[in-house]
Amino acid sequence: MVQIDVGKLLLAFVVSMGIPSTIMGLIVWRLKGRIEEKDSAQAKRTKDQQDLFLIIVQSTRASIALGEATAKAVQRIPDAHCNGDMHAALEYATSIKHKQKEFLDRQGISALLDD
Repeated sequence: MVQIDVGKLLLAFVVSMGIPSTIMGLIVWRLKGRIEEKDSAQAKRTKDQQDLFLIIVQSTRASIALGEATAKAVQRIPDAHCNGDMHAALEYATSIKHKQKEFLDRQGISALLDD
């Protein structure tokens, strides 16, 4: 008659179940780390893109302001003889500046409402 040692059988069962679980746990832990790294890199790229967009908007505003100041200064020179092109360009720049401001205001409101 064969005697079965229940303690050894239980130990063998626990070991046979524990090793694959441990390996899978390590694999999942490693994958989680990689995903978190990619998420943080993506978040940094998104932040950098937002900063770049802000700088582009600011430089556009600065360019328009410089153009308006130049046009107004030239108009004040008595011998400059500004033609209609200067007045039209000044009106166009002012119009675009206001459209850009309104658009960015709407975007800001939309962003607040989406949160």
